[in-house]
Amino acid sequence: MTSQDILNLIRKDEWMMNVLLTVRDLHLPDWMIGAGFVRGKVWDFLHGYVTRTPLGDIDVIYYDKTDLREEKEVELQNILKGKMPDSVWSVTNQARMHIENNDAEYKSSEDALAHWPETPTCVAVLIDENHNLKLVTPYGIKDLVSLEIRPSPKFTRDIKLYRERINKKKWQEKWPQLKIHNLG
Repeated sequence: MTSQDILNLIRKDEWMMNVLLTVRDLHLPDWMIGAGFVRGKVWDFLHGYVTRTPLGDIDVIYYDKTDLREEKEVELQNILKGKMPDSVWSVTNQARMHIENNDAEYKSSEDALAHWPETPTCVAVLIDENHNLKLVTPYGIKDLVSLEIRPSPKFTRDIKLYRERINKKKWQEKWPQLKIHNLG
């Protein structure tokens, strides 16, 4: 499976395209949708699932140093909820997240994405004004399409947090072919 194959899967999914177009219409700076939005689609496909595995939420990230208020993120979530009320939205300005994560300042949404806990979570997609889809993958797609989970190289917080996330997410119950690394 290639990056283009992933983009083709997304393009053929009417719901995903509607989500992307809805977020694009907010005109957020340096935005993308990451984590389970792409990861789950790929894992569902590789497991031969016809029905989408439910998402906990849709992780919209953007990068705007001019407005770091959490209230702005809540406002954006409410706008999206108004447009697509059946979806759970998480909107986060990555320009402030380095503080919460005790990291050096992130330079962009892609840089922030590279600090997310697991390599297959560090994948996102966006759609531009010309309807071109772009996949953002700081570590490539090898782990994602090989159904492998390991800590991302820039995830510098306690490995215990990685283990706790893996246990809490129960991904292997949903996608039994997954291989999880670095739990020992």
